[in-house]
Amino acid sequence: MIPVIRVDERDNVAIPVADLPEGSEAGWGVVAREQIPQGHKIALEDIPEGGAVIRYGVALGYLLAGVPAGAPITEKMLRLPDSPDLDSLEFATDIDAELPEAPVKSFEGFEVEGSLFAGTRNILGIMPTVQCVAGVLNGAVKRMRRELLPRFPHVDDIVALNHPYGCGVAIDAPEAVVPIRTLRNILRNPNFGGEIMVVGLGCEKLTADRLLEPEEIRPGNVLMLQEHAGFVKMTDALMEMAERKLRRLEGRRRTTLPLSRLCVGMQCGGSDAFSGITANPAAGYASDLLVGAGATVLFSEVTEVRDGVKQLAARCVNSAVGRRLVEEMRWYDEYLRAGGVDRSANPTPGNKKGGLANIVEKAMGSIAKSGRAPISEALAPGERPSAGGLVFAATPASDMVCGTCQLASGMTLQVFMTGRGTPYGLAAAPVIKVSSRSDLKDMWSDLIDVDAGVIASGGSDIRTVGEQLFREIVEVASGRKRPAAERYRLFNDICLFNPAPIT
Repeated sequence: MIPVIRVDERDNVAIPVADLPEGSEAGWGVVAREQIPQGHKIALEDIPEGGAVIRYGVALGYLLAGVPAGAPITEKMLRLPDSPDLDSLEFATDIDAELPEAPVKSFEGFEVEGSLFAGTRNILGIMPTVQCVAGVLNGAVKRMRRELLPRFPHVDDIVALNHPYGCGVAIDAPEAVVPIRTLRNILRNPNFGGEIMVVGLGCEKLTADRLLEPEEIRPGNVLMLQEHAGFVKMTDALMEMAERKLRRLEGRRRTTLPLSRLCVGMQCGGSDAFSGITANPAAGYASDLLVGAGATVLFSEVTEVRDGVKQLAARCVNSAVGRRLVEEMRWYDEYLRAGGVDRSANPTPGNKKGGLANIVEKAMGSIAKSGRAPISEALAPGERPSAGGLVFAATPASDMVCGTCQLASGMTLQVFMTGRGTPYGLAAAPVIKVSSRSDLKDMWSDLIDVDAGVIASGGSDIRTVGEQLFREIVEVASGRKRPAAERYRLFNDICLFNPAPIT
């Protein structure tokens, strides 16, 4: 018999662990009226027109036409409920201070002077001020990795932090603060060891003084290509500058540090109906272990948690944090409204193929990766936390943009949950991949690091997989293990969130 999962006793739908053939028993006295694909919803009772379809104990939407028990329910059958009101939220009403005890309280990381967080990697990051220099920089980095890197065995990598910003932008527009802040803070990510290397052209709007403090603007940190006579001279100058930086980075060594010096990002992409009952809850348990041990955990993706804002508001440690959370949600509502779209633009076709009906269902699964810990702070895109704990770092839901923003917020290791499969990675920080289905782990055995699909099959439980993931995080953060994306150098581009105009 194929297992069929009902998340909450109030639910009137369930999902099969594998394709459920027509005529199969689904439990609760229900027989499938037609084949139900893996992860898609089967009605557990007759639901009338206008009736609520309930999963996770909440109404995902309302039926446009009634369905009998045993029938499939798809996204096209549902009317979205209204978005939760932001003006009637209650804060700090569900604070769970009793978090699970972490089996490990330390990791081996790289100290960075003046930084709240330590590094998990020792990388030379080179930041361009404008996309115009990317070609020259890419060529120089290839040469650096070939000629210089072997001479500095304690340096993990050399990375060009290319981005599309800098030229033809409304640099003084109010919302330009978002991309500029993001780039400034990425440059200071702890994985770069406090070394600053900025490459400009000379005529861009994003000048070095917008990225650096006055005392940081000196020839040892900034190189302008228009000041050099041709490609060879440019490349030679970049090589010389990089070598000086590499010598300093080579002197860094890992030391035993408390987990309070670790900043981990949680993100999901290519989600499916199992994400909210396997991978994300397991990541949430790992998050609670980390937070309980003093670490900082970022969770993000405004559009994917907006419909769960009531649950998040209740977990804010106080009304001040709650109000900041609401500010970020409201700002994004206005951003979407100005663009002529609404929250129905999410989920993706792949999400729907994996059984997710709409953004409400996606949100209920997405917030699971935040665990149960109180929310200690809420940040605007690209901002840095002021202290540890569970932090809502507001970002778009786009995988690459979210990852970029989390890097700016100080994230030095990311955990990425996926059900459909995403060959995603970041050059600036290791990414641990967690599959929501064992089918995906079997198909992508060399890309998935942790299989949470065993939870759905009954082979394990959320706590066990969460503890496994926690130990994986500590091993990767300590440099004792490299996840698949890092081994294969599956690195996505720096993708900025830029709500300001392009001129």
